[in-house]
Amino acid sequence: MAYRYIGNKTRLAGRLMEIARRQMAPGARVADLMCGTASFASELRTMGYRVVASDLMTFAYCHAVVRLKLDAPPRYDGLNLGGYECVLAHLEALPPRAGLMIEEYSPAGSPAEGCAPRQYFSEENAARLDAMLHEVGGWEASGALDEGEHALLRHDLVLAANRVANITGTYGHFWSKWTRAAERPIALRPTEFSSAPIDHVVMQGRAEDVAPSVSCDLCYLDPPYTKRQYAANYHLIETIARGDEPYAAGVSGLRPWRDQYSDFCSKLRVRDAFTEVITGVDCPQFLISYSEDGLLARDEMTAFLAEFGEVVCFEFEFPRFRSNQSSLARTLKEYVFSLDLEGVAGETEIVALPPVGIVMEPARA
Repeated sequence: MAYRYIGNKTRLAGRLMEIARRQMAPGARVADLMCGTASFASELRTMGYRVVASDLMTFAYCHAVVRLKLDAPPRYDGLNLGGYECVLAHLEALPPRAGLMIEEYSPAGSPAEGCAPRQYFSEENAARLDAMLHEVGGWEASGALDEGEHALLRHDLVLAANRVANITGTYGHFWSKWTRAAERPIALRPTEFSSAPIDHVVMQGRAEDVAPSVSCDLCYLDPPYTKRQYAANYHLIETIARGDEPYAAGVSGLRPWRDQYSDFCSKLRVRDAFTEVITGVDCPQFLISYSEDGLLARDEMTAFLAEFGEVVCFEFEFPRFRSNQSSLARTLKEYVFSLDLEGVAGETEIVALPPVGIVMEPARA
């Protein structure tokens, strides 16, 4: 399952598991408190671990419910449409409808902000998305969907919209010209389900707020690395996941997002945010993903974490997300910090690992 989100850990799940296995026994309870697309949480489920997953974003919550709490398509008995794939077919067959997506996010719209029409979706895709969102919203309001059924449809709608969005990797802005992907018709693809156990916990909230309610053997943290706020940069799929119709502000059409502001994106607050989580969770071991592009440099992060216990920093090369015009290097150093609260505070070690996801050019003769 491919996710078109910057920072998702799909390609890193194997490396993370390799490191995590050094710190936990089979069947251990693992918390992933900023789970995002739930890529690593899903890998943990597959490998037989018990997972507690949480995230601040609603679209991430929906992904986590689908990837951790479903092992087969829900029945959708409350809709009397004949099951999951029939529900998807029904949504795809709906006549186009003018709604928020047309008005605020397509070239056919007239934004309330008074700016030029935005080009996140083609007119056809926006109208079809409006129709599907209206239908799912009606089902939700009537109580016809249970939690898993609702989360799955929102998950499918987010992924369908993401595949045809006229963007590079975030929704901070749209392309002025249409990409090939954006010109394709929007389509709902049935989700594939894992047969692994589903006795996992999924929550929504700030990691700092959720932490005191969590007890686990290992806690994995994948915070934002930079000042880039996920709530602002993924505003449109958050709206799809919530099913609301917020005011779309500015040229980019941002929804009100300050309620989902992350202190991990603040140079002044990031240490306090880490401290709240590390001291709040009932857990002796932590794994923390970070990168050389992060607000805290490797040595700053190592020294800070060493105040709590013994630290090992695993570092390796990884492909960097770049726009076509970017002058940045093609790779960057990714870090995974292992923190043992029961170890000797102040002790640190740096471990270099082989690169991940990089095709090495053959040596010249």
